Amino acid sequence: MTITGIITAIVIGAIIGALGRLLLPGRQPIGVLLTVVIGIIAALIGTAIAQKVGVKTTDGIDWIELVLQVGLAIIGVAVVAAMRNRRHGERP
Repeated sequence: MTITGIITAIVIGAIIGALGRLLLPGRQPIGVLLTVVIGIIAALIGTAIAQKVGVKTTDGIDWIELVLQVGLAIIGVAVVAAMRNRRHGERP
């Protein structure tokens, strides 16, 4: 992986993570760095799932892939936020 690929993954991860966090109702007690990490993981897994189910890669925006990625980011943010709430004794 090149430095450009790493930077691209971080930027896309930040966007996917931010969208996931934005679309999840309520307050999430997680930081920006964790949001980016969740977004990167969601982007990678979402891309793998999209390729596995036969979503074609296009020159433009792959909307189905994007929806998968953001959906996974929402789930990831919700799971991490719930784990942090439990650890700190807060209710969701």
